[in-house]
Amino acid sequence: MHDFVVVGAGPAGSRFARRVAEAGNDVVAFEQGEIGKPLACSGHVSTDIWSFVPDDAKSRLKQNEICGARFHTEGPGSDSHQFYKQQPISNVIDRVELDRTLAAAARDAGAAVREGHTVVDIAERRDHVEVRVRGPDGMETHQGRMVVGCDGPKSRVRRSVGLPEPEELLHGVLGFHDEPDHEEFVDVHLTVPRFFAWRIPRGDAGVEYGLATPPDDDVTERFESFVSGYGVETQRRCSGLIPIGPPERTHTGRVFLLGDAAGQNKPFTGGGILYGMTAADIAADVVDPTDPQTLSTYEQAWRDELESDISLGHLVRAGYSLPEQIQEAGMKMFEGEIGVHMDRPSTLFSREQLRAMLSR
Repeated sequence: MHDFVVVGAGPAGSRFARRVAEAGNDVVAFEQGEIGKPLACSGHVSTDIWSFVPDDAKSRLKQNEICGARFHTEGPGSDSHQFYKQQPISNVIDRVELDRTLAAAARDAGAAVREGHTVVDIAERRDHVEVRVRGPDGMETHQGRMVVGCDGPKSRVRRSVGLPEPEELLHGVLGFHDEPDHEEFVDVHLTVPRFFAWRIPRGDAGVEYGLATPPDDDVTERFESFVSGYGVETQRRCSGLIPIGPPERTHTGRVFLLGDAAGQNKPFTGGGILYGMTAADIAADVVDPTDPQTLSTYEQAWRDELESDISLGHLVRAGYSLPEQIQEAGMKMFEGEIGVHMDRPSTLFSREQLRAMLSR
């Protein structure tokens, strides 16, 4: 019997598998397709990413350094408000290679990571969980003391055990233009309903364009209009769902959720890589596969770490829908050098942010 059966080998799943395998647990992780594909997520992350990957991966993953952002209340070519630091705020990384790197690290730690395996059914028992998996050689049945659902916004694990859904799902679209761009600023446009559109320079890898809206909005038409404003045609596109707002509960008796499946995302950007891996580390530290009571400890611990920033992130996102005049006034107040961490809205009230504002 496995100690942990991990469903989904994205950043949160692979990070958790690595950590608990390093601690001596028997771990198997199933990914339904090829790890890292299809791409459905931006690779713009805070510099905290490097504490989660092997030391030798940075030169392979990093594509560009970002020192600031230009915020627009209108489309491409419009006036903007600039927010920046003197040193890199964030990095742009190879998103597919990140998943592969994290999965390789999990394998190196002793976890069995199996691609091309789709979990089709989960049944909780008193002292274990039975997991049915469809693999290249047919159906398999595995038993685990615990199952970890890291299988994305439409988590099969979450639905199989009756856990509640995230508060909301947005529909995101990404497009890529291959002309190299090493600029140090991203562009953010508050021009789509209840979210935003973006342009991210990716160094030699080109430029990423993207936006997200509620699913009932015409996201494709809005994306076409957005990129045409920049006068480009994207060579490659992908899309995916973005969970906003964690469900009320993320565990049952022997099953718990991590990452997008748990809605552990930033409401103001949709990004979930760092939050998901932070929660994975918390779970690896507190969950004992022989003691289901530790899942309650995990639930409380990840919320203690992330929930205040998630709540503040909802307030930041609400600002995207304010009248333009109010948006302009708010951005003028904070414009210039900042002391804010891109993953932590709570740093709006930090000493670093206060010093930055007083120094203007």
